[in-house]
Amino acid sequence: MKFTESEIQEKVGEALKSSLQRVPFIQLESLEQEPSAGNIRADLLAMVSIARKRQRIVIEVKSNGQPRIVRAAVNQLLRYREYAPDVYYVFAAPYITSRSAEICTEEEIGYLDLAGNCRLAFDQVYIEQGGRPNPFAEKRDLRTLYSPKAERILRVLLSDRKINWRVKPLAAEAEVSLGQVSNVKKLLEDREWLAGTKGGLLLGSPAQLLAEWAENYRFRRNTTRNFYTLKSVAETEADLAELCRQREIPYALTGFSAAARYASAVRYQRAMAYVCGSIDEIADLLSLKEVASGANVTLISPYDAGVLYGRRSVDGIKVAMPIQAYLDLLDIKGQGEEAADVLLNEVISKSW
Repeated sequence: MKFTESEIQEKVGEALKSSLQRVPFIQLESLEQEPSAGNIRADLLAMVSIARKRQRIVIEVKSNGQPRIVRAAVNQLLRYREYAPDVYYVFAAPYITSRSAEICTEEEIGYLDLAGNCRLAFDQVYIEQGGRPNPFAEKRDLRTLYSPKAERILRVLLSDRKINWRVKPLAAEAEVSLGQVSNVKKLLEDREWLAGTKGGLLLGSPAQLLAEWAENYRFRRNTTRNFYTLKSVAETEADLAELCRQREIPYALTGFSAAARYASAVRYQRAMAYVCGSIDEIADLLSLKEVASGANVTLISPYDAGVLYGRRSVDGIKVAMPIQAYLDLLDIKGQGEEAADVLLNEVISKSW
């Protein structure tokens, strides 16, 4: 859902009224849009009365509540505070992330969003509400940042976060266009997850990036088929690896099959692998029987070749990078999520 600047200001005004109504001794006397008061040019100016006192509130409204945008707006409000220290300053946007809220709190700036999250602290007033989910989560930037081509860039950045990347080498490594890298770069910078250094671009918040990616990752974009074999899981994985090697078929074990090779605590009973060849042909050559239930082999046609980026050889078998295995495991409720946690805590986080 996208609002015009005027609509956002109007809705922020309504949100302010709703928040202030929680305190019985506050009265909202006036609310103006885009007033000018001396050196201050506000998006909204509110006047409230508290007992016998009156308090002016200046609100800076933006269409984006990502940290980089918030930090710039907060700096503007801090400059206003030098001219008028008796005014209370508030940042507002359709949705404010937890990091953005921290930025405001650190500078003693109030915040308010259209989801109902807020922190207003002035005079005798303290109003705080947090934890409200983002009702505008299906925004264009999420679809852009977690599209198949953009995810190729994320895999490169997360595979070794200590590397400073120039745009052109990063595009070449991820096998995407320069424009694609530029789009992802901007979205990560807005979240303050990417820092510009003399050596290039450096990923600064891998845990936050991976957490948001996990929320938006859709395993079902792949085509999966389930099979049964009398052979053990280990034998099946070895046979698959040998077949793909002989026929030069790109493949990588993932899910439990990958996690168990990175973390010995993971136990499993089903082989799981990405294969870029004909699944029918592979299943026939391995004597796999397709089944609707009771499967012990899952073969996956990947939604994008990027899932194979960073695959590693473990005991002669190609294995998806830990981050890819982690994302795939999260789709398997229960034991899959538990294995994903093991992989995150014992392997991925330690590499950062």
